[in-house]
Amino acid sequence: MAEKPQPAQVLYCGVCGLPAEYCEFGPDFEKCKPWLIHNAPDAYPDLLKEANAKDADKVSDQLQSTSISAGGGSSTSKPEEVKRLPGGKIKKKDKQEVIIEKVVRNKRKCITTVKGLELFGVKLSDASKKLGKKFATGASVVKGPTEKEQIDVQGDISYDIVEFITDTWSDVPEAAIFFIEDGKKVPAV
Repeated sequence: MAEKPQPAQVLYCGVCGLPAEYCEFGPDFEKCKPWLIHNAPDAYPDLLKEANAKDADKVSDQLQSTSISAGGGSSTSKPEEVKRLPGGKIKKKDKQEVIIEKVVRNKRKCITTVKGLELFGVKLSDASKKLGKKFATGASVVKGPTEKEQIDVQGDISYDIVEFITDTWSDVPEAAIFFIEDGKKVPAV
C-alpha cells in the first residue's frame, strides 16, 4: 500500500511574514536579509557568501543605517498616518475636505456631486435626504469612480450648498469645502 504524502513544511520569514523563498519579492527585502542569513541560509546561499565576503562593508553599512534611523526621528510619527497594505503598498490617510463638483449633461441639465462628507462623520443617506428636501430636487448616494460613496444632487445647487452644509453640520468648517472648477480645486471661502 502506498504511503500518504506528507504536507510540505514551509518556513515563514519572521520580518515580513512571507515564505522565505518569496522574501525577495516582499516590501522590505533589505530588512529580511539578516533574518534569512541566520534562519534560512539554504534558501539564499548568495546572501551567506555575500555576508562572509563583505564583513567590513557590512559594518560600515550598519553604522550608516543606524545614523539614518536615529537622525530621522520625525519619521517615527509618519507610520501612524501612513497605513501599509498587503504587498507593501502604502495607503495615505484621506484629507478631511468636502469637494463639490458640477457636471453638465445634455447641455442644460446638471448634477452637483458632493464628496467627502463621510470624513466628518456625516451619514450620507441622511445628508442626501436633507439636500433633496432643502433644494426640492432628487438626491441619491452613489459610488463614484474611485469606489467611494458620494452624493449626486440633480440641478445646479452650488450657489447655496456651502452655507447649507456649514449650517446643518457644524463639524464641517467652511475652510474644508472646495469647488472643482475647470479641473482645478478652488476654496469655497
